[in-house]
Amino acid sequence: MELKRVVITGMGALTPLGNNVSDFWHNLLSGKNGVNSITHFDTTHSKTKFACELKNFDILEYLSVKDARKMDECSHYAYAAAKEALADSLLDLDSINRDRAGVILGTGIGGVTSTTKDIVEDALVEGVSRLSPFFLIKTLSNMIAGNLSILLGFRGTSYVTSAACTSAACAMADAYHLLQLGKADLILTGGTEAGIIPIGINGFNAMHALSTRNDDFKTASRPFSLGRDGFVMGEGAGIFILEELEHARARGAHIYAEIKGVGLTSDAYHITSPHPDGYGAMMAMKNAIDEGGISLEEVGHINLHGTSTPIGDIAECKAIMSLFKNQADKIVFTAPKSMTGHLLGAAAAVESIATILAMRDGIVPPTINMIERDPDIPDWNFCANGPVRKEFQYALNNAFGFGGHNASILFKKFES
Repeated sequence: MELKRVVITGMGALTPLGNNVSDFWHNLLSGKNGVNSITHFDTTHSKTKFACELKNFDILEYLSVKDARKMDECSHYAYAAAKEALADSLLDLDSINRDRAGVILGTGIGGVTSTTKDIVEDALVEGVSRLSPFFLIKTLSNMIAGNLSILLGFRGTSYVTSAACTSAACAMADAYHLLQLGKADLILTGGTEAGIIPIGINGFNAMHALSTRNDDFKTASRPFSLGRDGFVMGEGAGIFILEELEHARARGAHIYAEIKGVGLTSDAYHITSPHPDGYGAMMAMKNAIDEGGISLEEVGHINLHGTSTPIGDIAECKAIMSLFKNQADKIVFTAPKSMTGHLLGAAAAVESIATILAMRDGIVPPTINMIERDPDIPDWNFCANGPVRKEFQYALNNAFGFGGHNASILFKKFES
């Protein structure tokens, strides 16, 4: 059986750096810092008082009050980004076969904002008998895909993947494989997360995973730099329209890039710490490259997971060194979480958008806050002094998550 080629024909972004792809990309290249003091809730009792929140987002610009109140914020974010991706793709929804149009999305913690509000704020005060009738359908993670399928009338495959911070990458991998097999014409995919709430921030604080640099939070997200003490929480969504190549060609679609391979592995090591040698991460990258049928020398850019955690950054670099060896000196790297914070289950999707645009425009965004490189980190080109111009045909986007999940996606600059 000959596998189909899979291409990206639409993108949508809702991020701490901008509420659309254009603003996100402009601010990313400019090295804009998305971190501020938390405004979503009172942080008096939180160890961490800052995050990378969305700015000036209003779901009522996208949905009616009636529809919005039935959804958790993570569904709001997904829908807003999906609307942009669909508009960008120029899809005529009335002309496609909606039986062969699907929705596969990733989220790390799903409807946790509704869980907090409806249980902690309402039920404990008024009693569980006063729970909202929308409580469960807002809380269940699968409803993110369900809501979009209903709103768009997509009757094909519809579900949600949850694999911590690799969730969006896993969703994109599933969509890619189904399209390869000819089981769909197009799939709306990506990831969404809305975790800047008391139990989100304080839960990660309890695990000692978040930065607590409250006195200098502008430099708190500092991947690969000395003094890093944990990640900075972000929120938002990244959405793609993936299509089978001939379906896209038949409608004259603009094509951003092609997915050539994916690698999904498990460390099978620890619930929160990565394998110290980065073995699982190395195998994820290797599997993606092998599936793409290319050599290591052809990879020109890697968008790093780079969360700014003391152990994680080193493990990722060990994985790259193990696979690429001296070839890593020729690769241009970037760590967008230095600007966006960590969007958890949405991170891989938002960062895949950055990877694709870097390949399209021949320019790699900077890694900010690399104040002093950790001596345990190789002296590679992290774009620490600003964006770097480079033309390349292939790029990897890495994502790793609690539980030992590893994912890597190989993108290729599209050639007809």
